[in-house]
Amino acid sequence: MSMDGPNTSSEEGFILVGFSDWPHLELVFFVFISIFYSLTIFGNTLIIILSRLDRRLHTPMYFFLAHLSFLDLCYTTSTVPQLLVNLSGLDRTISFGRCVAQLFIVLSLGGVECVLLVAMAVDRYAAVCRPLHYTTVMHPFLCRALVAFSWVGGLVNALIQTGLMMARPLCGHQLNHFFCEMPVLLKLACEDTGGTEANLFVARVIILVCPAVLILGSYAYIARAVVSIKSSAGRRKAFGTCASHLIVVSLFYGSAISTYLQPVHRYSESQGKFVALFYTVITPMLNPLIYTLRNKDVKGALWKVLGRGMDSR
Repeated sequence: MSMDGPNTSSEEGFILVGFSDWPHLELVFFVFISIFYSLTIFGNTLIIILSRLDRRLHTPMYFFLAHLSFLDLCYTTSTVPQLLVNLSGLDRTISFGRCVAQLFIVLSLGGVECVLLVAMAVDRYAAVCRPLHYTTVMHPFLCRALVAFSWVGGLVNALIQTGLMMARPLCGHQLNHFFCEMPVLLKLACEDTGGTEANLFVARVIILVCPAVLILGSYAYIARAVVSIKSSAGRRKAFGTCASHLIVVSLFYGSAISTYLQPVHRYSESQGKFVALFYTVITPMLNPLIYTLRNKDVKGALWKVLGRGMDSR
């Protein structure tokens, strides 16, 4: 790694190493990531369209799901097109300005999803634990307020973390990653990052751990309510309404916590690239499948739309 002096990266930009460490795998990665990205675009766009076209999906659950799909579209698009260019060998560079912008966008969207998953947990809590008051509790105004709060929280989180990161002088211009991610940038810091890491840790606890605790707390109440349901059919229905969300929460928080809540000196750049590949490519592709394969309403809406298309011919 080049160590030409402080702030050399701001003058020259960065070289993204990507997966050039494994040149024999770059073509394989390019093909599979292209396929996964196409499926991500198709699946998430389909959920957004269906949630608007079918009146049965005009409920808080699908309102939040449509926003989650929009987030996944934005998140994967902020990194994957550049990764495909990197894998093709056409351009492995990124300017300092684009790198800062990418860092801010990724942190913003990740923070929004953290809070949005809490809003979805609140919705599931109301559906299972307060079914008679569900429509009153999950009022459209509250749903819109929760989404707005998610965006505000994500943007504030990104401003704080990006500001803390960019206040540190950076040495060198080579990033052993395929996009500008916080732990990799911290490794380029010319000075001791102990104070910055402590401040970043506090910010990450607020945006990652606190929402995770709220989600776990809501599901503790949900589990107690499900156990008290006498009929097995009722328990299966209650579990079915929450299983998809729990899977998405596990995928998202598992990868995010493993990346962002460990000290920088313990962060493995090689391992980090594959973990990042999971939450930037695989998870956004899986989310639509997780919800549609387990959800009769979404599958019914899909067949209804397809039926209209066939009838119009």
